[in-house]
Amino acid sequence: MAETLLAFKAGRAFRRPGTNFVDPQPEKGAIVLTNSEDGLLHFTWKNRRTGEVQEDLILFPSDASFVKVPQATGGRVYVLKFSSSDQRHFFWMQDASSARDEEFVNNVNRLLENPEENLQWGSTSTATSQPQAPTSAQPSVSTQPAAGAANFQATPEQLAQLQALLQSAGAAGAPPAPELSLTDILTPANLTPLFTSHPELIPTLFPHLPPDLPMPPSAEVLNRVINSPQFRAAVANFDQALRTGMLGDLVRGLGLPAEAGTGIVPFLNAIQEQANREGGEDSMETD
Repeated sequence: MAETLLAFKAGRAFRRPGTNFVDPQPEKGAIVLTNSEDGLLHFTWKNRRTGEVQEDLILFPSDASFVKVPQATGGRVYVLKFSSSDQRHFFWMQDASSARDEEFVNNVNRLLENPEENLQWGSTSTATSQPQAPTSAQPSVSTQPAAGAANFQATPEQLAQLQALLQSAGAAGAPPAPELSLTDILTPANLTPLFTSHPELIPTLFPHLPPDLPMPPSAEVLNRVINSPQFRAAVANFDQALRTGMLGDLVRGLGLPAEAGTGIVPFLNAIQEQANREGGEDSMETD
């Protein structure tokens, strides 16, 4: 099964015949890089409205690069060009904020150079300065639900805890960011109290983690996982995948409506709505 390595919002652009002008097209889309079943790196462009893949390019290591077109108005047009041919494919960034354009581009070029390269988000020094967690603690980074995820049902108390985290994150008083980020919510500081105050959560989480973690399940092992660079990278990748608006199938496997996979805000709202709904049902049963 194909593994999604990187995805972000981007539209296509085309060179105007006989000129050096590039015209961005209005269709909402996403660039998706995958390790496909054929063992090759695929660079695809998908229409976010229809879900149709309209470009599928097979790339070989060090043969392509993704660079900014400096002459383009607005500065958010990029070209995928090849060293082995004159092919040129133009794209323009569609994220509401340009703050993370450079991160996306750097990670694209890392994968174009070496599909096995680890992606880097935020501070590039974090991954090298932090102690490495055991390989077994690395969560799977995939757009498919983890084994058993379709059968997982969070309890009202668990959902209420996550709801409280979201509310506290929104009340922090910091200047509003262009978009919410899961990396600012799923932090060790927010997650660790859940493990210590609600130890009953620990056995429910372990079936969704790598099978070779030390047993029996413990808060100490989970803390090692959530403090690892691999966990932070996995959260960042899931955050970016949500921004593409194409994770409807995945969130359905987590018991959420398909709309929750269309962006970070819908995802968080769906969790909060489910917490409210489950909490209300629980109250009715105990009256």
